Amino acid sequence: MSMYKVKPICGGDVTIDLPTCMYKLPNIHTQPGSASQPALQNGEMDPAVKALEARQDEIMRKLYELKAAVEGLAKTVTTPDADLDLTVSSSLTSPSSASLQGTADLDSLLGKDLGALRDIVINANPAQPPLTLLVLHSLLCQRYRVLSTVHVHSSVSTVPPQLLSCLGPRHVDSYARHLFQLGFTLIWKDVPKLQMKFSMQNMCPVEGEANVARFLFKLLAPYPSDPALATLVDSWVDTAFFQLAEGSAKERAAVLRSLNSALGRSSWLVGQEFSLADVVCYCCVMQSGSGLSAPANVQRWIKSCENLGHFMPAKLLLK
Repeated sequence: MSMYKVKPICGGDVTIDLPTCMYKLPNIHTQPGSASQPALQNGEMDPAVKALEARQDEIMRKLYELKAAVEGLAKTVTTPDADLDLTVSSSLTSPSSASLQGTADLDSLLGKDLGALRDIVINANPAQPPLTLLVLHSLLCQRYRVLSTVHVHSSVSTVPPQLLSCLGPRHVDSYARHLFQLGFTLIWKDVPKLQMKFSMQNMCPVEGEANVARFLFKLLAPYPSDPALATLVDSWVDTAFFQLAEGSAKERAAVLRSLNSALGRSSWLVGQEFSLADVVCYCCVMQSGSGLSAPANVQRWIKSCENLGHFMPAKLLLK
């Protein structure tokens, strides 16, 4: 059975009129030496192909350089090993234990391979002293050998004496940097937001006191492994900065009621463990001037925080 036949649309007797309004391109299938593409002399490569190949080589070279730079940073900027993280975490999960009071043997920690000295450089406005940094600095000094220095930028005319000594006694410049694990440099500078750089010269700064506090606390202990608890910590941190520190009187009163309710169920804000939420909320409560008028559970919690000793630098700055 024969199929339907269709007349050919192309053939020797068929003439196809091509439009003349379009741009014409050379035939890419034309062989060298034909009329439309003259043969290249001396067997040389097409200049366009040659330029494309050179561009590809340059891109590959930059990728290899970038890979080498990242591998170098990975060796220089490393977090403490898992054993050290567990040691620090266990010390923070029980604030009343002697380990949080500084009885940990730092010499044993120095025996571990912690890499090169890590420099933490923070720019802060003296008009808004970051109290959370003072508490976290005190905690870091219990875990690492910290080289602490305070400087004044030329954008600031005068700085109160208590801000110049907020990190404790100044280390003399003759100290060998290799004896320390962390370099903590605080620069009083006219900046709109708190800024921090960590170890890398080309690192984009971490901005905002809340973000810097999160970063520094992770040098002490990891966030809770339970996603719900980790979210609760972040929620308290944001609430403290946005509503206690920057909110209206009505917002502060609402936060104090929430704090009082949460602290009626446990000793600390996130379960039975001391966390970043306690550090941030304490500093924001005290900085907002709500400490004396706070409800009973909050008053008890404030005393528990101050009994740890690490909140003393922040408390002295408020006087």
